[in-house]
Amino acid sequence: MINELSQAGHGQSVTRRRFVELSLATGAALLVGKSDVISGADSSTTPNMAMNTSFKLGGDLAVNRLGFGAMRITGEGIWGWPPDRTNALKVLRRATELGVDLIDTADAYGPDTSELLIAEALHPYPKGLVIATKGGLTRPGPGQWVPNCRPEYLKQTLEGSLKRLRLERIDLYQLHAVDSKVPIEESIGALKQMQAAGKIRHIGLSNVDPLEIARARKIVPIVSVQNRYNIEDRESENVLEYCEKENLGFLPWFPVGGGGGLKPEHPLSMAAKAHGVSVYRVALAWLLQRSPVMLPIPGTSSLAHLEDNIAAAKLKLTPEEWKAIDALAA
Repeated sequence: MINELSQAGHGQSVTRRRFVELSLATGAALLVGKSDVISGADSSTTPNMAMNTSFKLGGDLAVNRLGFGAMRITGEGIWGWPPDRTNALKVLRRATELGVDLIDTADAYGPDTSELLIAEALHPYPKGLVIATKGGLTRPGPGQWVPNCRPEYLKQTLEGSLKRLRLERIDLYQLHAVDSKVPIEESIGALKQMQAAGKIRHIGLSNVDPLEIARARKIVPIVSVQNRYNIEDRESENVLEYCEKENLGFLPWFPVGGGGGLKPEHPLSMAAKAHGVSVYRVALAWLLQRSPVMLPIPGTSSLAHLEDNIAAAKLKLTPEEWKAIDALAA
């Protein structure tokens, strides 16, 4: 499944749709507490990054490097309410109890239901909790993701997110995709206006390439990028390197990839067996050691996964394990 996901499209609506189809049965929640704060980036890929567990978005907003993605707390197909609403609320609350202070969501998740559940579970929000949401993808139906990044639509959807999340300002608002019908300068210009109005603290991008990031940065400061990235799917390697160079947070979506049905001799399986943990935990540990700007946002609708995988914060791969896993990209 990792290989199949790595062949999906990049930065278009089909990417999210295919992602939904392939990932509903996979993934795990891996969460971490905060200690050292990283304010700069080191482009080295040696496995010595795990001790640094916090990153400052925009230089002033410290978050744990391992957050929580709130896409999968919605219904099947990322559509409607979850089958067990009470459980979804428990997962969100438990995540913050375990030290999560970065929750990633979007108006398109449900649509609307993910943001509504976050507010229902956590408002009034714990001090220091950063809720990052996104706008720019519409949902005509289950499994459908269609870009709409017209300035007037983005302003409308931002207002909706503020209302649903019960916030006066979004700490991190991300353009969910690039709309081929709308120049990115126009879309980002609308977000810049909303930022000037005090409704956005920091602006991020999602599903973009380095050129698009550079174009957006000519309009307004960009603090983060969210692209698909995991051990065997490194199509966005150049984007990660750009983020390292410019000290932008990199939020890999689908961070743990697949991982089911791996052979015992697979590097992930071998490392997991050596440490007595799941391959998902190993995959996330590799990401955290890969780059100091990496901010994985794995998600789950399972409280059991949330509890079971919290120990990922303490998992340190040996240099040999890390290199063997790193070589999978080839």
